[in-house]
Amino acid sequence: MPARTAPAARAGLVADTALALLAERGMRGLTHRAVDEAAGLPQGSTSNLARTRQALLELAVRRLAEREARVLALHEMPDPRGGLDALVDALALATHRALTRNRELTLARYELALEATRRPELRAYFDATGARFREQLGTLVTAMGSADPARHVLSLVAWADGLMFSCVAGSFGAEVPGPDEVRAGLRELIHGMLGR
Repeated sequence: MPARTAPAARAGLVADTALALLAERGMRGLTHRAVDEAAGLPQGSTSNLARTRQALLELAVRRLAEREARVLALHEMPDPRGGLDALVDALALATHRALTRNRELTLARYELALEATRRPELRAYFDATGARFREQLGTLVTAMGSADPARHVLSLVAWADGLMFSCVAGSFGAEVPGPDEVRAGLRELIHGMLGR
């Protein structure tokens, strides 16, 4: 990429490269120099954009939130009047996307989540990026009759995160469930929670 790349395009390239390095090499493999090399940028380019490691991690978290919003397709979430099956279908699609064609992004998220447990300043930043999805999910389950939306959102997120971790980084890595299996698991959970 040319040295005179527009600032926004360069920030996107640096952030995407950081996420790819996190997925490939883990937190130790994420350095300013490694991002420059992997992105084909002149040495020092990443440092000019994100001077500290914290700034680089925040850039990666921001980009993660942008890209995961496209994976989760919040704009595709159903109208509550569509009923529980519409919610199940939408969440199953988003979860299956994270398990398959966005596996690298999911790995990068787990790397950042673990690092956030050691960096309070990153923890607040990381948690804030997930708030939009949790809020929208809370609105959906409330509209569908949840008696305890906060608890039900936690259960749904925990179920999806547990499945993704198990299949992307855990002992079920070789046994990624298909869309129908993900849908069946979510249907059992959601119907059980909402008593229908």
